[in-house]
Amino acid sequence: MSKKIEKILIANRSEIAVRVINACQAMGIKSVAVYSDADINAKHKLIADEAVYIGEAAPQKSYLDIEKIINAAKETNADAIHPGYGFLAENQQLAIRCAEEKIIFIGPTADAINLLGNKVESRIKMADVGIPLIPGMKKSETDIEIYKKAADDAGYPVMVKAAAGGGGKGMRIVHKAEELKDAVEAAKREAKNAFNDDSVYLEKYIVNPRHIEFQILADTHGNTIHLFERECSIQRRHQKIIEETPSVAMTDELRTRMGADAIRVAQAAGYVNAGTVEFLLDETGHYYFLEMNTRIQVEHPITEMVTSTDLVIEQIRIAQGESIEHLKNAQQNGHAIECRIYAEDGENNFMPSTGDILHYTEPSGPGVRVDSGVKSGTEVTIDYDPIMAKLIVHAPSRDIAISKMIQALHQFKILGVKTSKKFMVDVLEHAEFKAGNTFTDFIEKQMSDRKDYTEQFKELAVSSAAVCVSQANSVNSHTSSQERIATPWHTLGAVQIGDSINE
Repeated sequence: MSKKIEKILIANRSEIAVRVINACQAMGIKSVAVYSDADINAKHKLIADEAVYIGEAAPQKSYLDIEKIINAAKETNADAIHPGYGFLAENQQLAIRCAEEKIIFIGPTADAINLLGNKVESRIKMADVGIPLIPGMKKSETDIEIYKKAADDAGYPVMVKAAAGGGGKGMRIVHKAEELKDAVEAAKREAKNAFNDDSVYLEKYIVNPRHIEFQILADTHGNTIHLFERECSIQRRHQKIIEETPSVAMTDELRTRMGADAIRVAQAAGYVNAGTVEFLLDETGHYYFLEMNTRIQVEHPITEMVTSTDLVIEQIRIAQGESIEHLKNAQQNGHAIECRIYAEDGENNFMPSTGDILHYTEPSGPGVRVDSGVKSGTEVTIDYDPIMAKLIVHAPSRDIAISKMIQALHQFKILGVKTSKKFMVDVLEHAEFKAGNTFTDFIEKQMSDRKDYTEQFKELAVSSAAVCVSQANSVNSHTSSQERIATPWHTLGAVQIGDSINE
């Protein structure tokens, strides 16, 4: 039975909170933002209908505090909570507390989150229903001898992975038997710090794979569908930075088989709402189940662009008890690419960058979309994930989409913090990327000899500044101190060295 949602509290911040608020506005639903000390002037707080302060900048004292989230929902009479991605999005306790308080949780059940959130348990479940798995251990062990035998059986290289992991945490690639013990111990330590769970397991490391995922939607009426694939192979430190759809590696026959298996994964878990089934695709066309993410994905906009479907609105409709029958004949149209705009130094191993955004101008035009959580004046801190915005383009073909994305990256002006825009342009212009040879080790293999023009830019900037100052001094020598003429270097403020001079 359907229940109309009147007000949604967004248990998140920045870009994804803004995204959910926009969906609420489109549906005529009131929105409630939550914010910490670090987000007093944040965009998501300013555009929501209501906002509730939930504590200090540290996530554990604000965005990760379930009781503060629940209390904020009760205080504002919100009848639903949308968790976004990250923070509490895949935390079964939030789903449980929502059920206890009779608040609608816009996501799957606590049981599905629990099963799919544990890579070992989900592997066991998927093996039972015949989903192809990467050879390796079915569960975590404490005896290093079991890891050694599993590695010998699978064949090196192997990967040690955190059972409760994600985002590249608790992962180690092992190429030789003598490296295994140290890798297992290191992965355990990192997993304990990141997830408070040191369980790890081992599986075969697939050489030159592609990272392919399928967007799933499932309702309470027994309908489970997929909205096609996304390729997310361009990654740094096991985290995606460029995604696209459709994948150039996909044939109609392969898409049909992988899509059917993705649906079977969701059905085996009793899944409802939006989720993503992730696979590795090897060079021979064999694919293997990785995991299912029980939330909306960062890269969901590219699926929206090629299918003309608002996935966040569909999440809300499903949570209201509505059917997804109208999406059963959805089709892909054209090609879409997303670039994640992080506050990080693309010229220095993607180190985080902090500070105030002094100037912010988004690109625009047909087929260009920006999902952003920042604006001019926003302070980027070390407290949270450094993603500021997502740049998405849609075009009739992949070649045109690539060209459109390069142009849009050049038009995207962000001063005050460093970004990896120039790095992404270089990836998109690379011959191997244009040829569709996009594997998960693309950055390590193809970008290691990339030229760094930062020093040349600095020299040019210093020279330009010297010329401007010299010219200004010549003019100013003939004017009073009250009438001095400002140069661009006086008026611009703290320029971010690294924003390409030709952008």
